[in-house]
Amino acid sequence: MKTTAEHDLRIAKMTFASVYPHYVKKVESKGRTKEELHEVIEWLTGFDTRKIIELIDAKVTFEDFFAQAQLNTNAALITGVICGYRIEEIENLLTKKTRYLDKLIDELAKGKKMEKILRKA
Repeated sequence: MKTTAEHDLRIAKMTFASVYPHYVKKVESKGRTKEELHEVIEWLTGFDTRKIIELIDAKVTFEDFFAQAQLNTNAALITGVICGYRIEEIENLLTKKTRYLDKLIDELAKGKKMEKILRKA
């Protein structure tokens, strides 16, 4: 499924701060912790908890969020379908990075082991 320019622009302009509480609620409602969420975000982006909070407070867009990130070299190992899109087929790089994050959070909420989520095994 190909994303549209409007879809990609909407993601680019969405603030990380507006979505972050939904991430926390999703993982905590499934028995996972905010610390685990931060571990997943740090693995993908290189942002530690202090930096995550700083980005939330600054209300950065996903465009700015990923512009500052040092994407994990194993991020390309994140595959599958999220939000109706096959990640490996997404052409827009920012949308793909955002869907990487969504997929990792989804895996965390579904109870996958951390070493599998972080592509260690």
